[in-house]
Amino acid sequence: MVKQREYRHPLWEEHTGGDPVIVTAIHSGHSLRDELRDIMALDEGSRLREEDPFTDAWVSISDNYVLPERSRFEFDLNRARDEAVYVRPQDAWDLKLWKTAPTAEMVLRSLGEYDSVYAELRKVFDKMRDRHGHFVVFDLHAYNYRRGGPDAPPQSPVENPEVNIGTGTLDRGYWGALVDRFIRDLTHFDFLGRHLDVRENVKFVGRQFAKWTHENYPKSACLLAIEFKKFYMDEWSGLGDPVQIQAIRQALASTLPGIKESLAAL
Repeated sequence: MVKQREYRHPLWEEHTGGDPVIVTAIHSGHSLRDELRDIMALDEGSRLREEDPFTDAWVSISDNYVLPERSRFEFDLNRARDEAVYVRPQDAWDLKLWKTAPTAEMVLRSLGEYDSVYAELRKVFDKMRDRHGHFVVFDLHAYNYRRGGPDAPPQSPVENPEVNIGTGTLDRGYWGALVDRFIRDLTHFDFLGRHLDVRENVKFVGRQFAKWTHENYPKSACLLAIEFKKFYMDEWSGLGDPVQIQAIRQALASTLPGIKESLAAL
């Protein structure tokens, strides 16, 4: 039996156990260093709208998870290192980010934090590889689909599935059966009397975290970049629907037996 361990660091919360699945929600964090909060031009609501609220509620479906604490507006783990700190409006949806631009020293401190989180992820993933041989990463995200405003019509569901599974950086020839099983199980889950619209690589294909994982663990780690459309909340007010949030957690948990069967088949 693997002894479970919980660890809190100023930059992340971590829990490790015996599952061959690890869950992350790298954009769920909202905190900022004081020096950045003092010069941030965005109000709390605008910042929250571009983060991934409530995705942290789903990570504990596995006994392995890493949950970064800091906002993507401090450093973005899903961007390459040279793009990880938003400085200009064009770096982040043309938003006016700063009252005064971060100094070079502030940027370096943020990049040091970025490096620290990736160094910890490497340690955790190395242990997962050594223990299991093969493991799966649930890279949980959420995305906006009402960018026109709270009273504007939502974006078309044709290009905006309720769940987008990004697999653009993995070797589908190697991991395809596992991916297909995951999508099938998630689609077939009874989600409050209906089925979720789950599709692959429609809106997103996976970005830096997925790329880093598959470059470093190509035959060991299968990262699924799982993007939920924010149908479970009001993206403008930031209020969530607790019933749907819990149902999403149950839907994700329902896929774990199939994931473990697929890993065993490898």
